[in-house]
Amino acid sequence: EFHNFDALNTPQDHPSRNLADTFYVEGGKLLRTQTSTVQIRVMENYKPPIRIISPGRCYRNDKPDPSHSPVFHQVEALVVDKGISMSDLQDTLQTFASIMFGSGVQSRIRPHFFPFTEPSAEMDISCVACAGKGCRVCKQSG
Repeated sequence: EFHNFDALNTPQDHPSRNLADTFYVEGGKLLRTQTSTVQIRVMENYKPPIRIISPGRCYRNDKPDPSHSPVFHQVEALVVDKGISMSDLQDTLQTFASIMFGSGVQSRIRPHFFPFTEPSAEMDISCVACAGKGCRVCKQSG
């Protein structure tokens, strides 16, 4: 629970901690709900400069439907160093998206709130199934 919630400043009463959202297993352990747990472990064990990409499986107690799955993949990046900026992050993420999904993928980075980073951002990419035109996979959002 420490690496998944406490170290990420998730309040004790936050809904993500309850049984409806998180898979708890024997011995007070849980299946990670995001790959941010990797970042915490790296920062505990290494000094800056730090540059990592942490892809992995995540588990949430979601009812399966066309846009939700109890098991999904997530990718996060962490860079801790002097002389870096949000521009460096944007370039890195856009390069990653092009390599991972093809050079035609459209991407945008937008501000977002996460209790454990400042500033925070999230990345959206165009649907790889329809090339951004709109389909059932992306609920016509492109």
